[in-house]
Amino acid sequence: MEERIVQTAGRDALGKFAPAFAHYNDDVLFGENWNDPAIDVKTRSIITVTALMAQGITDSSLKYHIMNAKNHGVTKEEMAGIITHVAFYAGWPKAWAVFNLAKEVYSDAEAEASEKDRYRNSIFFPIGEPNPYGRFFIGQSYLAPVSNDGIPVFNVTFEPGCRNNWHVHHADQGGGQMLICVGGRGWYQEWGRDAVEMKPGTVINIPAGVKHWHGAAVDSWFSHLALEIPGENSSTEWLESVTDEQYSGLR
Repeated sequence: MEERIVQTAGRDALGKFAPAFAHYNDDVLFGENWNDPAIDVKTRSIITVTALMAQGITDSSLKYHIMNAKNHGVTKEEMAGIITHVAFYAGWPKAWAVFNLAKEVYSDAEAEASEKDRYRNSIFFPIGEPNPYGRFFIGQSYLAPVSNDGIPVFNVTFEPGCRNNWHVHHADQGGGQMLICVGGRGWYQEWGRDAVEMKPGTVINIPAGVKHWHGAAVDSWFSHLALEIPGENSSTEWLESVTDEQYSGLR
């Protein structure tokens, strides 16, 4: 089953007040347009930032898309070059406004760099690079392959407050996943059950077909090894995000 970008912001904010708009936002704009393979997500993020800047939209929506661009590989230097280039066509005042938003997004990243280094030195396994499946996460995560022989093993690291969407590992036979916490503190939760706290040494076995999510505690980095259990016709189905209401009660 092909993995897809899933968006629920429209339904979360406007589902009752404007259900049609929420549908167009979540299912058409993001569900169809952002999943169009004709343009990769990094390029699509750059185009979106440029279009909003050209219209003079410099509110939280643009900051979100600048952050989205950063999370999909647009460096600080690239973002500065993009804004400077567009300034000649869209206007100098707009560039100043957008630079102020971009500085907030990328300055936060620089401040977190030293914290990231301290955490990296506290665990045995590498943190790796920004997670290529980051579109299925709230917050920043990283992925480092540990072994591709036999059973694939990856170290997944979550910044504080980061969590993945609800998802299901499917398989006709066998399949599923095992999580082994190797650093920090986080959570694992199955649909309809209480969340389970994860600390170094905690082992979670996830059978195929179980809807669940996992991620960091709000105040802690978190790393776990993810072991993919062999199965027939295995696939991952990514679902809705874990809402702030669902997550904020976990301490």
